[in-house]
Amino acid sequence: MTFKEQIQEGIPSTLPNPKPFDPAINHAPKRKEILSEEEKKLALKNALRYFEPEHHKTLISEFKEELDTYGRIYMYRLRPDYEMKARPISEYPGNSEQAKAIMLMIQNNLDYAVAQHPHELITYGGNGAVFQNWAQYRLTMKYLSEMTDEQTLTMYSGHPMGLFPSHKEAPRVVVTNGMVIPNYSKPDDWEKMNALGVSQYGQMTAGSYMYIGPQGIVHGTTITVLNGFRKIKKSPKGSLFVTSGLGGMSGAQPKAGNIAGCVTVCAEVNPKITKIRHEQGWINEIVEDITLLVARVRKALENKEAVSIAYLGNIVDVWERFDQESLHIDLGSDQTSLHNPWAGGYYPIGFTFEQSNEMMANNPEKFKEEVQKTLRRHAEAINKHTANGTYFFDYGNAFLLEASRAGADIMAENGIDFKYPSYVQDIMGPMCFDYGFGPFRWVCASGKPEDLAKTDKIACDVLEEMMKNSPEEIQQQMADNIQWIKGAQENKLVVGSQARILYADAEGRIKIAEAFNKAIEKGEIGHVILGRDHHDVSGTDSPYRETSNIYDGSRFTADMAIHNVIGDSFRGATWVSIHNGGGVGWGEVINGGFGMVLDGSKEASKRLESMLFWDVNNGISRRSWARNEGAIFAIKRAMETQPLLKVTIPNIVDETLF
Repeated sequence: MTFKEQIQEGIPSTLPNPKPFDPAINHAPKRKEILSEEEKKLALKNALRYFEPEHHKTLISEFKEELDTYGRIYMYRLRPDYEMKARPISEYPGNSEQAKAIMLMIQNNLDYAVAQHPHELITYGGNGAVFQNWAQYRLTMKYLSEMTDEQTLTMYSGHPMGLFPSHKEAPRVVVTNGMVIPNYSKPDDWEKMNALGVSQYGQMTAGSYMYIGPQGIVHGTTITVLNGFRKIKKSPKGSLFVTSGLGGMSGAQPKAGNIAGCVTVCAEVNPKITKIRHEQGWINEIVEDITLLVARVRKALENKEAVSIAYLGNIVDVWERFDQESLHIDLGSDQTSLHNPWAGGYYPIGFTFEQSNEMMANNPEKFKEEVQKTLRRHAEAINKHTANGTYFFDYGNAFLLEASRAGADIMAENGIDFKYPSYVQDIMGPMCFDYGFGPFRWVCASGKPEDLAKTDKIACDVLEEMMKNSPEEIQQQMADNIQWIKGAQENKLVVGSQARILYADAEGRIKIAEAFNKAIEKGEIGHVILGRDHHDVSGTDSPYRETSNIYDGSRFTADMAIHNVIGDSFRGATWVSIHNGGGVGWGEVINGGFGMVLDGSKEASKRLESMLFWDVNNGISRRSWARNEGAIFAIKRAMETQPLLKVTIPNIVDETLF
């Protein structure tokens, strides 16, 4: 069968042969035993409903073995034989160019060079899934290959519910992930529902088909590190940044450190993912001996090298040993997947990687106890460094939250706040999000590197022209992004699809997108797929990260994210998504995203202007209402440019009245 025929086949009528387990692939850890015997029967019934009854006898024992062995039913047998990667849009079958673009993005999320656990359909974060099993993948791709521009595909946590009649201006796909009743948003609720095959953790851009590999977070981390050094009034050159995690997202940290120009030490316990990141060029060196690491870091600081060093071991060893050696850390953070602390997101000290995985699956209570003990040591070591001048920030991965739950000395004197700020609270919120700057991204659907180079130039030209007349308040953001886009090709940031990201406000996003659309109309480039990280101005309500700099008491509300995705859906998005969980944990955040296909048409031009304006200014208006100074400035400026925009501005109360 050709590639197109395999896509159109969906779930095959004749079962493919079982697939052997491939130990060379980075696999998800075994999930803990959580289902009762009756619930295991229900999980098997739920899995078998994808198949004709004649196949049930063959599959039931196989699926039971998967459930017993891995804690989930992945349906490995149905994994396709073709290479998993984003192909040029012309290679996909179908009746809708928009649907073909979505197929391209789904396959990019599952590309072996992009995905953290590709055989388990997990893109990043340890549990950020595109689908729950391979039957869902096959059925979704079949539906997309059949749909027209007058249908909408409805996705329930990885399950394609079906194609429904709609119209050309409606989204082609509407995605929800993990949208459970609030009282069922504890980690074990996810474990149970995911094991049953009825819900999944879509992270942010995994389950919404908009992940572009580590590049997305490289940019955000670069901006954060640069602004972190500005905050402590120190040059990155000859300075030390210490962090941990080399998974799908956090693998970007060492690359960002190189771009910023500092010495970066990033600890990771998983040898396989460390090797992958080294081969991909995201880290320069791997060191396995802590004594050798100390000597190497001293030399790098002395020579003012821009170098990234992976320490294959536990991050607590690094913080503790650097304290003993009086090795000063300038910037410190952590980006292990602590939204997922009991299922592979964070590993305890004193155990090998293999021992930890065994304990996680077979003795989860002991594993939790050891993780919490490690978190207490981790926090204690950080406290020693910050007492000597280290600037530590939480990278929104729930490190401070889980450390506090473990009883670590991490709370401020008021007993309510944490000792250390979130990077959004201290850096990205007031410097970027309040002004409307966030992670705008695009993918060249042709798959041609030359198209990406052309879009880079178009974006750079637009930003340079805009900067000539931009207000002083946003000059630094503009300059940082012009520098970023100019160095994007040189830094070899593409992993998977021909994609790019930069931080832009609503004006910048609209002007760049319009310039792309005109270039497509002229035949200079192929179709372009627009998107963004959910980690943005308006897409995410997350009290410990994206909305951590909201101080009017509304941090734990999620009106903004819900309005964001509803508003995008009727203003022209090609697909929209809304998720529970993502980055900071199940039950801790609601986040929404979109994708938009530009085809050079006048209709695309209208859609991009309407949707992108709303997508940003919805968030700025909420931040303005919270009395954030930068957001008040930004929304007033937006109202001057768009007479149809009327936003309620807060009145500021004189503190002396109290």
